[in-house]
Amino acid sequence: MLKIDGHDDAIVGKACIWVSAVGVSWSKEDVLIYSGIKILNELVERDGMSAEEALEYIDFNIEGAYMGPDTPIIMWEYEDEE
Repeated sequence: MLKIDGHDDAIVGKACIWVSAVGVSWSKEDVLIYSGIKILNELVERDGMSAEEALEYIDFNIEGAYMGPDTPIIMWEYEDEE
């Protein structure tokens, strides 16, 4: 499983996803799940970024980086407003 460098503390679990390549049958892959909020807080506290800078960094450098079928998942928690 691929990891996001420097953010092991933000790992919250793993997911099993289905992947397929051209000419290859479907198979299951385990990928790591990271907490987006924990990554954000690490960038703010450890690296001295503002919240806006951290969100931009996550958007461009982490969420925008596809590394193949083993690419980790970023989970963003939210509260249901009902």
